[in-house]
Formats: sequence, structure tokens, C-alpha cells
Amino acid sequence: MDKLDSMAAVCDFDPIAGSVPATKVEITVSLVVLYTQGVETKQWREAYNTLLSSILSLPTVLVTPSPPSPPSLPAPCFPRHASLLRLSHHPLSLQQDFLGQVFCTLGEIVGSPASRLEKPLAPGSQSASFTPLHGIPGKKCGTIILSVEELGNCREVATMQFCAHKLDRKDFFGKSDPFLVFYRSNEDGTFTICHKTEVVKNTLNPVWQAIAIPVRALCNGDFNRAIKAEVYDWDRDGSHDFIGEFTTSYRDLSRGQSQFNVYEVVNAKKKIKKKRYINSGTVTMLSFAVESEHTFLDYIKGGTQIHFTVAIDFTASNGNPSQSTSLHYMNPYQMNAYAMALKAVGEIIQDYDSDKMFPALGFGAKLPPDGHVSHEFPLNGNIENPYCNGMEGILEAYHQSLKTVQLYGPTNFSPVVNHVAKYAAAVQDGSQYFVLLIITDGVISDMAQTKEAIVNAAKLPMSIIIVGVGHAEFDAMVELDGDDIRISSRGKLAERDIVQFVPFRDYMDRTGNHVLSMARLAKDVLAEIPEQLILYMKNRGIKPCPLPPPKKEPGPEDQDHTHPYLSPTPTPI
Repeated sequence: MDKLDSMAAVCDFDPIAGSVPATKVEITVSLVVLYTQGVETKQWREAYNTLLSSILSLPTVLVTPSPPSPPSLPAPCFPRHASLLRLSHHPLSLQQDFLGQVFCTLGEIVGSPASRLEKPLAPGSQSASFTPLHGIPGKKCGTIILSVEELGNCREVATMQFCAHKLDRKDFFGKSDPFLVFYRSNEDGTFTICHKTEVVKNTLNPVWQAIAIPVRALCNGDFNRAIKAEVYDWDRDGSHDFIGEFTTSYRDLSRGQSQFNVYEVVNAKKKIKKKRYINSGTVTMLSFAVESEHTFLDYIKGGTQIHFTVAIDFTASNGNPSQSTSLHYMNPYQMNAYAMALKAVGEIIQDYDSDKMFPALGFGAKLPPDGHVSHEFPLNGNIENPYCNGMEGILEAYHQSLKTVQLYGPTNFSPVVNHVAKYAAAVQDGSQYFVLLIITDGVISDMAQTKEAIVNAAKLPMSIIIVGVGHAEFDAMVELDGDDIRISSRGKLAERDIVQFVPFRDYMDRTGNHVLSMARLAKDVLAEIPEQLILYMKNRGIKPCPLPPPKKEPGPEDQDHTHPYLSPTPTPI
């Protein structure tokens, strides 16, 4: 097979206007034509034809923070489910019969064991935008095998340490408080800051701590691109004094501790004024190392399973489901906000669970037959097995629950958070990661208990997504999100940010295009999950497995070990 490093038709491809590919993957196929479907238009168009080559490089349409702010790591990817792929299998000669086709998503390929997906060819065409094609009636047309691999360009992170010698005196008492600032050069001749070291107080011979900078941030893959470093004397009022600067390149830095990495720090203004001026000191590299940064895809390909749990708010503040003003109103013509949010997020994340079985919970309702209030009841009514089959199964259980339970209160989040955390606490080796989706109208009654539950869960392989529906104030949800201020409980700070909150009303398209609105919702909701997963793994020193464990088809005797919820109850955290 020939390998294409780049192809204009593919690199320019963008099924959703305005989306920016944050990484590339290679999809390996054989003798197919690849079509992609846009979110808004639903029109298919040819993106690649492997009659010319059998391996293609495809920029993924990703869920990624935009724009990333330097010097942050390149955003890990979470392929968007809306990018549906259609692969039509053709013979070598276009004069021969059409054999069949396969529909899948990029997420399905990535989420398969070893990111290798096999699908049988189906005859016929399912799109009016194509000339009708038909396979061979009554004959098995074979299988298409797809595998995906993330391209590894600029995934490395460089770890370096520097010291300086005889820097200029800037402070009143004859010393300085020096720090280093590194800049990447741009094609237009400007510079972009990519890292700043800590300040070393009261010295002219500082030794800075080792710094880790993504190679992409330093040079964007061009090893000869200029890198500028400036040395400053720190001042409390922010008017830091410029000491001098030097330039280098990634190629030179990668030589490590050597004569090539001893730099004169030069202040151009002083050099013009003073004839005997030589330099304002020197900066020397003490050490250099480079290693690849593990990505979300690395862990998924290595066998990490994502377990998705949904929790739905059944409190009375949502309104009577039989009335059109209720957030739970069962409109026969369109889904309510709860159902739309569930479908938008769930249909993406379900691709990363091999069997598509998901526990679904409700909270804040009175349950039959005795009317007791529960804050973690199974939507399907089965306490022993709360799993629903795919998103359709969850939606069906949700609609059924609305007919049998009584909306009540209060709105307590901590029970469902602790419920999922209990299972996450039992599996902390990186083989499983748990995502809890809470859909709520935003009124919360147990804020202190929820904060404590989140702080405890932050050290577990777990993330929490909160989608707020309705028009209530969501100040409490924003506080739980922790983007600006990391949440704490009883003086204990959360180890990492694991909560992502989005208000559903911000995604209601005024033009009535709910498909596009839900794609935007899913993008923002899932943007932080890959980074949160990677941070958990990094904090625990867990590296992705090179190969997933051998796949075994579960039989009846394995039922108790198929899902965490069906395993023996773990010890609560």
C-alpha cells in the first residue's frame, strides 16, 4: 500500500463550516470511495477515492477548545459523531458491478479494539444525492476493515533546564530577580510567547527549574525556525527590567548540554551606547530531553473503556410534564430540552463504549408504589441492572419514567455523583474512565455535599458534565464548573477540574436548525473530557497500553463482570 502524506482535496475538506482540524488521523481501507456527511445540509460528498491509493490522511472534525492559548498543549481530540462516514466498495474496474457500502462514524473506528473496525458490506444506496447503486442480490459482498492512527507529528514535549552566569545588576542592592521568556517566531516575522520560567530571587547566577514545552509550541514542526529568549529582572509593580536576549532554534536546543547551547545575553541598546560592552551575562543549557505526549486516542486505542452514565432531574421545579410549559413536556412533534441534550451528547460518547449499554438514573422524584423520594433511581425500574440499550433505550426509559413517577424534590446532586464515584473508585488502573452526564434545571439543594462529592471524585477516573435546561440562574453550576476558581470543600482543593457546565438555552438556534445547535452543544460539552482523562492518567503515571487486551465475547457466565454496575459492590470512597 502507498502512503499519502498529504492531499489537497482531503486537507481542505471541512464538512462543518468554520471547524478547525486540530489533529490528523490515518484511516486504512482498501478499494473504497469515502464520502462524508455535513451536519447542517446532510449532503454526501466524495472526500477520497482509494482507487488511487489505499491509505488516506484525513483531518478530523474535532471537539477542541478554540482557539488554544499558548503555551497550552495541543488540544487532545474527541472526534465528532456528526461527521458520518460512508464508504462504498468498488471493484478495480468501474465497468464492473458495485459491491456494497458501509456507514460508520470516526468515533466508531477509534472506539473499536485497537481502533480496528470490521463491517459487512450492505447492498444499495441510502442517499438521494447519489446515483442509485445496487449490490449483488442474495450474495454476501464481503467486509470492509478500517483502522485509524493519529499522526505523530509534533506530539513531542521538550524538557529543558537552564542557568545563567553574571547577569546585569538591576536592583538597588546589586542583585537581580531574573526570569526567562521564550518566544516562537511566526512566518510574518513576529514572535509569540510560548513559555515563561519562574523568578529566581536575589541572584545574578540563577538556576531555573526544568521546563516542559510542547515542540509544536516552540517551532510548530520547523526545527530550524528561530526561537527567541529574553531575560528580565522581575519587579513587583510589573515594570520588569529588560536584561537582554538571545536566539536559538529547536535543532540547536536538541543538542543538549554542549558548547552550542551557551548563549550570550545581549542588550542591543547598551551595545550601541557602550563601546566596550560585550554582553549582559550568559545563559547555559543544563539538560535536554524529549518525549512523546500521550493523547486521548492513545488511551482509547490501548483499551481504556469510557463508561457513560446519565442522571436526569425529576424535581417539581421542572413543571408538570402534562403541561406545555414544563421542561419535561412530552411534545408529540419534537423532543423536549432534556431529550435533545441527552441525544446530542450521548450519541457522540456512545461510540467509545463497545456494547452501547448505559446506566440511566433519575433523581428528585417520588416512586411507586409507596411514594418514597429517591435521588438515584434507575430509569428502567431495574435496581439490579439499570442499563439501557443505547441512546434510544435511555430515551425510552426516560419517557416511561415520566408516566410512572411524581416530580418532587429537593434537587440533590451528591447521591448520583457518589453513585458513579463508587464504581470509579474500584477501577483506578486506567482501564476504565467514567463520565456522568447530569441534565438539570439548575436549582440545587445540597451545594455543600455536592462540592465535597466532587472534590472526592476529582482523584478518581471520572468526569462530570452538567447541562442546564430552562431559564433559571445557573450561578451554582458555574461555581461547580471550576474553570475560574477550583472548587474546594472543608479546606480541601479539588485535585483537578472534572466538571464541565453548559447552559442549554445558549444553543437554541433561532433559525430552528436543531441539528446544528446540537452539534455545537456536543462540541462544547465534550471539549474538556479528553484533557481531564489525560490529566488523571498523567497524575497517576499511567501510560496507554500498546495493545488492547484480547477481546472475548461475553457469555452468560460472564454477565456479572461485563459492567462495573453488575460487579460485586465496591467499597465506597
